[in-house]
Amino acid sequence: MGIRFNSLIAVLLLSATARAQITDGTTAVGSVKIHYLQSGPAKSTRALILIPGWRLPAYLWTEQLTRFGAHERVIAIDPRSQGPSTKTTEGNTPESRAVDLHGVLTNLGVAHATLVGWSQGAQDVSAYLAQFGTSTVDAIVLVDSPVSWGAAEVDAHPGFAKVILSGIPVYARSPEDYSRGMVRSIFVQPHPDLDINKIVQSTMQTPPDIGVAMLTQDIFGADRRPALHALDKPALIIAAAKGPLFDLQKEEAATIPRAQFVAIENAGHAVMVDQPAQFDSVLTAFQSAGSNK
Repeated sequence: MGIRFNSLIAVLLLSATARAQITDGTTAVGSVKIHYLQSGPAKSTRALILIPGWRLPAYLWTEQLTRFGAHERVIAIDPRSQGPSTKTTEGNTPESRAVDLHGVLTNLGVAHATLVGWSQGAQDVSAYLAQFGTSTVDAIVLVDSPVSWGAAEVDAHPGFAKVILSGIPVYARSPEDYSRGMVRSIFVQPHPDLDINKIVQSTMQTPPDIGVAMLTQDIFGADRRPALHALDKPALIIAAAKGPLFDLQKEEAATIPRAQFVAIENAGHAVMVDQPAQFDSVLTAFQSAGSNK
């Protein structure tokens, strides 16, 4: 099912919206300190929660932090072992990051969350639902990534599994070169104001051995589909129209109750950076539809 809305009006409304200031903070969950960026009304118990991809920084959500923060609370987190958050050899799985996320929401007083997971973040969202249910979740958004089938990925999607597994020794041998290639690959639009070197250095804050552990656990560690199949809250899947995992995401959306699927043209994996106006309009329409129910 697609989202039906007047896209021109949505874009105009977004363009007219004031842009919010971003602050940063850190909160402890057990022995791990999680860094986050925040905008909007800091005391609100409702928040839009933005989770980045594998080793990528929370600040890639800057457009959404400034845009949506003008009228709602927005929090983008750096998961454990990423960015300024604690680096640890323990718990580098979506399941442990889900526990961290639950702790962050509790510490920051968020009782009603819209969880937006991009890439690896989609795994974290699904793991969160499996462990904590939807009592504090208003809706979920998965951005350009299907959730893992666990070990079954090897047989179900052998081409995808081969790409992931063959890339691991390349990453382990030359982490900076691998990371630079990865960062460049997630954009298809020019971004003269985006510091690619800064993004690469942010990915390098995750030690390679930890990065390998994260990647294998993300893709092969667990079948995370059951939590989505049982979802009782609105869901939105946003996919890059020419992305390699487009078909898998469309198939996944069909298995999720109340899910909507939207394809965004002329975008790379970092959909929200390549096409921010389209992405923000789709997310705004989804939120508005949910608030009217």
